[in-house]
Amino acid sequence: MVLTISVLYVNDESTLLEIGKGYLEQTPEFAVTTAPSASVALDRLKSDGIQAIVSGYPMPGMDGIEFLKQVRATDKHIPVIMFTGTCREEIAIEAFENGADFYLQNGGEPGTNGAILRET
Repeated sequence: MVLTISVLYVNDESTLLEIGKGYLEQTPEFAVTTAPSASVALDRLKSDGIQAIVSGYPMPGMDGIEFLKQVRATDKHIPVIMFTGTCREEIAIEAFENGADFYLQNGGEPGTNGAILRET
């Protein structure tokens, strides 16, 4: 029996949503729901049985940190990964201070996976 983990991927860039969903679903245990904005994601969290979140940082209307704050106001335990091309250290610090479990920076040199930061 395969245990399925319901993951919500939030990003305002439709191409990244498509690529990220495809990549995550290469792992058979992940069932990925996407949301094109933080406000849509908050609605999906109420009804879709989400067990983990991957969120972009820069998004119009509500950025990833504000989204994270709203998630943490109602759920202190759901794993949240911030995934962003923004490479400012203060954003990673702010993400961890507001309850992110991991911070992944995409981009970097071609052929690399970018920086992966984990709160210790």
